[in-house]
Amino acid sequence: MNARLLTFILIAIDWAFSCAGWALFYYFRKTNIENDVFSVNATFYLGILLVPVVWIFIYLLQGTYHNVRRLHRLKVINLTFIGTFFGVVILFFLLLIDDEITRYQQYYKLLFALFTIQFFLVLIPRFLIVSYIVKQIHARKAGFKTLIIGGSDKAVAIYDEIQELPKGIGLDFVGFININGIDKLLEDRIEYLGHIDQVETILQEFQIEEVIIALESKEHDRIKTIISRLAAREVRIHILPDMYDILSGTVEMNNIFGALLLDVNSEVMPVWQRSVKRVIDIVVSLVSLLVFTPMFIVLAVLVKTSSSGPVFFLQERIGKNGRPFQIIKFRTMVVNAEASGPQLSSSNDPRITSIGSFMRKTRLDEFPQFYNVLVGDMSLVGPRPERQFYIDQIVKIEPQYLELNQVRPGITSWGQVKYGYAENVDQMLDRMKFDLLYLKNRSLSLDIKIMLYTILIIFRGSGK
Repeated sequence: MNARLLTFILIAIDWAFSCAGWALFYYFRKTNIENDVFSVNATFYLGILLVPVVWIFIYLLQGTYHNVRRLHRLKVINLTFIGTFFGVVILFFLLLIDDEITRYQQYYKLLFALFTIQFFLVLIPRFLIVSYIVKQIHARKAGFKTLIIGGSDKAVAIYDEIQELPKGIGLDFVGFININGIDKLLEDRIEYLGHIDQVETILQEFQIEEVIIALESKEHDRIKTIISRLAAREVRIHILPDMYDILSGTVEMNNIFGALLLDVNSEVMPVWQRSVKRVIDIVVSLVSLLVFTPMFIVLAVLVKTSSSGPVFFLQERIGKNGRPFQIIKFRTMVVNAEASGPQLSSSNDPRITSIGSFMRKTRLDEFPQFYNVLVGDMSLVGPRPERQFYIDQIVKIEPQYLELNQVRPGITSWGQVKYGYAENVDQMLDRMKFDLLYLKNRSLSLDIKIMLYTILIIFRGSGK
């Protein structure tokens, strides 16, 4: 069950039936509203060409094509209904509102016809595809590669419970790893893959998609550390709930046939908001790179004349899911500022140039990162990216820092706004609290608030 192929098939089907839907609606409009003879003309072909683009764009923003293998029938009905509703409203104001009608009730007929045709034409093939996927999963012919962490009686019990379920729930067990190097009670059921110290390598090698942490809930510190290590990876995490979790209502059941597992859902921003966020990133970056070109030229001249060396400063940082990338800034320090090894800057750092001090306070040195945003390495808002050297130091004290790698790093962040540049690891940990708070409460409205605060800092020149 290839994910890319399924996504392509779904998009192709949506496209084809959206074309058919507009053709049927055009026929209805001509014969029932305009009382005219149906004929194929340039307007008809233009609609067939452009209207499906609108529908696909709406479905894309909605998140319909995100994780197609995880769609279920109720969700696909919900997505189709909501997407069709908003699409009909958009198309009405774009194409239908200026139609010549004899009475306003005809608008209702147009809206009802467009909604009904589009909804059922798109829903039926979607429903059939999703039903096929669900049946494959229930028959255990398809699933998501799953790793169990733990090899004790608890791990055996949860494995047996899942395998004995009347229907598959999509967990295709690849193997297990243990914590203490001793417990291997699962070895007669699935393959032993190694120790927890090798978990990152194992996740990558076996392309793991789901992880079950089969430890006692009372081992909170150990579970917390493991979750932090896994959080930056593109895997779904499940843990075994204790009675408190059950009574407090924190157990999320996605399948009525499923085992009792607590989903550690770290993604609080809805798919449509993530899609809109990325669109905003691209649009704002493109506009900024064009509009601020004169300012970039002036700053480049000032950087070049203030001290010898290149205009831009490139440095490797760690981005989403632990992937390294080259961050770009205007150079604010003298050349070879870190000749003796990685060093954080301080308020009165002698390595900072005269123009560099001004650019840091106004955040102008960060403006070239609009390029990083445009190519997808960064976002406008997100936790500030760090070097691996400092990440390794921070993680020894607070493993939860790794959770920040779940999202794209940002040009600005809640931690940057509230705290500013960190001068040592302790200050990085203090700033991390604000970024973790952002991580757990991400939304478009919070992003806008952070951007507004950042603009105030730029104009006031009050950045630390």
